[in-house]
Amino acid sequence: MVEVDTIITLIGARLAKEGMEFIFEGESNECNKCKLKNTCLNLEKGRRYKVVKIKTPSVHECFLHDGGVIAVEVVKSPIIAVLDSRKAIIGAKISYEPPKCKEIPDDMYDLFFPEGLQKGDKCTITNILENIEDESICESPLKKVELQL
Repeated sequence: MVEVDTIITLIGARLAKEGMEFIFEGESNECNKCKLKNTCLNLEKGRRYKVVKIKTPSVHECFLHDGGVIAVEVVKSPIIAVLDSRKAIIGAKISYEPPKCKEIPDDMYDLFFPEGLQKGDKCTITNILENIEDESICESPLKKVELQL
């Protein structure tokens, strides 16, 4: 099992529920005038996170969130993607490269280019979920895997 570091940050009080996942979109112009911006903006833009714990019910004022923000612990969420089956080994540390296939079906696009994962990202394969052996998609077999950044 891969150890995942928790990060304390602030998110909208109405969004803050354990298990909730989100993509951090970065700062807004409104953030420039906030004294708490360093705590809110301590996540990596474009990455997927999951709330694992509500730290405190205290609500802080926010220029963006009308219900204010609260402190939570988050972790980078596992990402589901497809890999060439030869690279899909639980525990392997890889540099993510989407498989090179003829044509990607619309319903599988998010597996080839998952949100929160970029080409070249270093990650660990934490689980093998499914074999995909459809030659109309790819000449070589694929595996649907869970990756942890």
